[in-house]
Amino acid sequence: MFVRTPRLTLRPGWPEDAAAITQAIAHEEVAFKLARLPWPYEERHAAEWLARAPQPGEVTLTILAHEGPVPRLVGGVGIHPDEHGHELGYWLTPSAWGRGYATEAARAMLGVARYAMGLKRLNSGHFMDNPASGRVLTKLGFRRVGVAPRHCMSLGVDKPCAEMTLDLAEEDPRDTTLMAA
Repeated sequence: MFVRTPRLTLRPGWPEDAAAITQAIAHEEVAFKLARLPWPYEERHAAEWLARAPQPGEVTLTILAHEGPVPRLVGGVGIHPDEHGHELGYWLTPSAWGRGYATEAARAMLGVARYAMGLKRLNSGHFMDNPASGRVLTKLGFRRVGVAPRHCMSLGVDKPCAEMTLDLAEEDPRDTTLMAA
């Protein structure tokens, strides 16, 4: 599946992306804000992740920004089954922060969740020490339903996490996703 937005291309990760993914994600300021990322992150982790088969009901895409003549891998976004349905997750490399890419990529994934996957609800969350991610989720229409501890693999500790949900039953008039499978 490929998804195109005005500034981004979301596409599956390819084996040759391992070095670019490692360069983009292997920053403490990224790793310590994610629940399921090993630390220190090495290229072998990216290669293993790229080689694994997706779970049923999972869509995971890399984020490429069209900032110049050659698109640059700046992050990842995905929808994964969880114990309460499906969860939206995303990350960006620090040099791509503050440009609206997370909101743009996640909004495109809401279109995937609604139209390609037929989901009626989506969950997400953010560690409380990552308010920028909370602002992205709020812009997308997620509402907080609680705070609970969640394990941060990179730090090896539980951290407080805002739990959020979004009702996908109503179409979002801002959803302008263009897709091709």
